[in-house]
Amino acid sequence: MITYILESLAFQLVFLLAYDLFLKKETFFQWNRAYLLGTFALSIILPWVKVEALTTPMPDGLQTTTVFLTQLNGVVLGPGAEEKSILQQISWPYLVLGLGSLLATIWFAYKLVQIKRLRHKGAVEHYREFTKVTVPQSTSAFSFFRNIFMGEEIQKDKEDNILAHELVHVKQWHSLDLLFFELARIVFWFNPLVYIYQNRVAELHEFIADERAVKHNKADHFEMLLSQAFHTQNISFVNQFFNRSLIKKRIVMLQKKKSKTVWQLKYALLLPLVLGMLVYTSCESEKSAPSDNTAEEPIEEIVIVGYEAGKGQEGEVPFGVIDEVPVFPGCEDAEDKRACFQEKIQRHIQKNFRYPEAAEQQGIQGRVSSIFVIDTDGNIVDIKMRGPHDLLENETGRILDKLPKMQPGKHEGKAVKVPFSIPITFKLDDSDNAKTSTQEDGMSVPFATIDEVPIFPGCENAMDKKQCFNEKIVEHIKKHFRYPEEAQQMGIQGRVSILFTIDTNGEISSIKKRGPSEILENEAVRIIERLPKMQPGKHKGETVNVPFAIPITFRLKNQPEGTTVNGSKDYLLVDGMKVKKQGKTHFEGVVTDKESMGISGVVISVEGKEAGVMSNFNGVFSIAVEEGDIVKFQYEGLPDKHIEVSQY
Repeated sequence: MITYILESLAFQLVFLLAYDLFLKKETFFQWNRAYLLGTFALSIILPWVKVEALTTPMPDGLQTTTVFLTQLNGVVLGPGAEEKSILQQISWPYLVLGLGSLLATIWFAYKLVQIKRLRHKGAVEHYREFTKVTVPQSTSAFSFFRNIFMGEEIQKDKEDNILAHELVHVKQWHSLDLLFFELARIVFWFNPLVYIYQNRVAELHEFIADERAVKHNKADHFEMLLSQAFHTQNISFVNQFFNRSLIKKRIVMLQKKKSKTVWQLKYALLLPLVLGMLVYTSCESEKSAPSDNTAEEPIEEIVIVGYEAGKGQEGEVPFGVIDEVPVFPGCEDAEDKRACFQEKIQRHIQKNFRYPEAAEQQGIQGRVSSIFVIDTDGNIVDIKMRGPHDLLENETGRILDKLPKMQPGKHEGKAVKVPFSIPITFKLDDSDNAKTSTQEDGMSVPFATIDEVPIFPGCENAMDKKQCFNEKIVEHIKKHFRYPEEAQQMGIQGRVSILFTIDTNGEISSIKKRGPSEILENEAVRIIERLPKMQPGKHKGETVNVPFAIPITFRLKNQPEGTTVNGSKDYLLVDGMKVKKQGKTHFEGVVTDKESMGISGVVISVEGKEAGVMSNFNGVFSIAVEEGDIVKFQYEGLPDKHIEVSQY
């Protein structure tokens, strides 16, 4: 919002400077009128316009940043948060804007009442083209729409000239121009340029009326302007005949020779001005994208789709954007090879899975995050795993090793590597039957790269549906939140990481949670489950699953911000090491908090370089580095951490 206001102010200033420097002294009054009205409207609209053809290409360093999931801004809640009033939920800048607009509206209404009172106490005469209102004990003269107000004490020999002048205002609907700026003053009451625009338009109205009304009696008109003693009403949206500050300018313009037609070419100056503004607004959206990625980066190991610029690291191209996906044996004739591939992968896991007997006996369960690549020969390579125990990791590796050779994927006519990530959850039930679960079927596309984002009820007509979605999510959480009494009594607080998906029906599915206590986890899940059904997201014309993540922080009133469950100051812990992969050095590891809980969504970057990654759901990360690099770890609400690679 602040950015929009500043851009609008800057555009108005440029337009006004161009007017005062090049156009103000010309006698093209109607053209100037159109310029002022049009440029003010453009200054309001242009900040929202983004022209794809004018956007600045993304720097090369950012073309290798994968976007997996969207992490929404974290919400911090505490006991009593649900009791906040509507005013408490509105930030103070919006309260100030609203209060200013309210006062401006009251002042506008008061001026309308003034006009109504003048009309009520005056003598009203109706004519075909206007209505004359004679105001007793007054020397005022002004018009408002069809009404021409004439002071009773104005000399009779002056009335005809004044009526002719004011009739021009009536016929050309000048009151509409002034009323437009009066309404703009209500919305943009804090903007001084709106008042300058209104002043410039009021000047033009008088110049136009003088030009039309005064043909052969200019001397009499000058004499009347200079000799008349008058008092005007303080109403900014009426056309006043006697206006002391304008008299000199009106006389000068009446004596001025008409501008040469060739000088109308000055209005062509508007074209490069508008084009420059369009370039600025279009390029700005691309420049701000990297910073936005701090809230829209990978935090879950599944769904390798939605990729900036369609390129992967070291020649890899993600499944979501590849031209020809790898073909799993049996999918050669399938109409939808993507869906067939995913179905075959899951069947393969279910068919080859067996729960390790030692893990069953020890009661070991949990999720194993696995990553592998289908190389240019169709082989499964670079299998990596991270899980709660070696027994489960070994079983996952055994299953993936048994994947058959496939036809390699192709992109832009060339065979390419295709990375995949599959979380396999090992879970023991009451009957000791082992189960596995993988991510839901269907293509998933991240919020950051999707063509048409899911639409939250109430955001259908929003200019920026992504921003509206984020605002509605936070509003929903605050509205439905209640701090569990049991957690308060036990002094439990902390951060709950929530992952969920908006599926192809617009419904909330696949909710996953991780937090310091099951009590807080259940409350977070209860809130997310109450999210309304939405219009599903679309990508390349098809409805798709859209994954999200949001950290919800539960904080007790007696605990300071940034502390852990036990009240001690929270901070980032990094357990990492250097590894060699395909001739390049990577810094890999896991990020946790003071309670040794993996933190998802930590922004990890190398100082002095533009590329960056984020930790997944378990806090796992991997970033390409060089000897001597400084790796920076950032997470909202926790102090930054810097690590020099040479120390490892």
